[in-house]
Parts: sequence; structure tokens; C-alpha cells
Amino acid sequence: MYVVDRGEGAPLILLHGFGVDHRLLLPLDPALAAAGEWRRLYFDLPGHGRSPLGGAASAEDLADAVEAEIVARLGTEPFAIIGNSFGGMIARRIAHRRREQVLGLAAIAPVMVAEHAKRRVPERTVIARDPRALAGLGDAAGSYEEMAVVQTPENADAFLAHAYPGLTAADPAALERLARNYPFDVEPETASPAPFTQPALFVTGRQDHVVGYEDAWDRIEHYPRATFAVVDSAGHNLHLDQPGLVAALISEWLSRVRLSRVNVPK
Repeated sequence: MYVVDRGEGAPLILLHGFGVDHRLLLPLDPALAAAGEWRRLYFDLPGHGRSPLGGAASAEDLADAVEAEIVARLGTEPFAIIGNSFGGMIARRIAHRRREQVLGLAAIAPVMVAEHAKRRVPERTVIARDPRALAGLGDAAGSYEEMAVVQTPENADAFLAHAYPGLTAADPAALERLARNYPFDVEPETASPAPFTQPALFVTGRQDHVVGYEDAWDRIEHYPRATFAVVDSAGHNLHLDQPGLVAALISEWLSRVRLSRVNVPK
């Protein structure tokens, strides 16, 4: 499995969403590096970026493959995990399966309900539309317009640098195969119903028409140490739409994770 490994310290696993690759989460790296003491491992999920699908044929298989890769690289070393969109779904599964090893969980625009028809999502909305945003996008313009809530030249540049390369690198046959078995058999919070007591963060976009924000809030009592935030002027790529605010929330979550590590009884 292809992994970009940066920095030193406690491991921090980062999992991107469906149909993109690790580059979508690289805009978070300056804030993660500034937080210090974190070894950032950006995964390309199987069937995405530079990671072949292998034998995975479902979300269950993919979660198993990611967990096996984490164990192969880290053994029993404690780690924190961040997941975006579909990666948020995978991160929740891994965090519950290995909760004794997991220092904290952060989810950015996570998939909380796998079946699209059952999600509660707002109508597609564009908050800002600067015509200059599309000028340099070329073939990426359609994909950008479909997702972007804040359409500015800066936001378009971020999409072109971090989202579009993964879209073009993905294996269409692999994505089709995974899409046929996209839901988990049992949601992580149902399979492991005891409250998840490590520091957590759920950040959702108020204008996210892909996964919405309401479904995440249904799980708030399961996460007694979680910050839940709904960010305005933000869609599914909310860390591109509101980079400063999302970076601040991630940094604050890491400070809570660090404090919890310090206070663990010896």
C-alpha cells in the first residue's frame, strides 16, 4: 500500500475519501507539522492513487487491508487517525476495532450513512461564485463546479492541486467494484456500542450535499470527548472551502490528544 510518511513522533494516520488519493489531505500538513511531535502517514486506499486494489471487493475488505497495513507498519504502537469522507467511515471502523491502541479520532465530512438514498443532505448551494475561478481549470472545471461551495481562484487552485490529481489517478474498475459493496455489514458504533472515550472531532459542512451534516450529529452521545462542528460556507471538500477554520479545529483536537497522552496513568 502506498503511504507518504512525514515527520517524527507519535503516528497519525490520514485516510482520504472515495475516488481521490492522499493528496486531498495534504493541505492539512502545515497545521499538523506545526502541532509538532506527529509522524504523518498519508495512505492511498486500495484502488486509489498508487495503491492497487488487490483482493478487496468491499468496504469491509478495504478496512481490513488498511488495518493490516497499520499493524504491519506500527505493530502495537499507539496512533491517532483522521478520515475524510469514505476515509472517515474507514477511520471510525479502525478506531473502534483498535480502540485500546488509538489515541484519538478525527473525521472530516465523514460518511456516516453509506446508502446515498438514506442520507439527510441539504440542497446543492454555491455561496460564492467568482468567474475567474474556472478560467484555468480546463478539463477539471466540471468536477470542480460539481463540488465547490466557495468558487474563488484560490479555492480552484487548491482543488486542481489536491483533489483533481486523485480523481484522474483512481482505477475506475476498482471503484466500481468497491461501490457495489460500499456499506459495512454493521456500523462501527453499533458493532462496538460502548462509548468511544478518546478525544474526537467531527467537522461537517453546512452546505455539504454529498454526506450532509445531520447524520453525524446522531452519534454525538457515542463520543463523550468529541467536538462536533458544522462549518458554514463549506461543502464536501470543506477543508478546501474553509482551510483556516478546519486547520484550527484539527490543531485543537491534537492538543486534546496530546493532553490525554500526558495524563494516562503509568
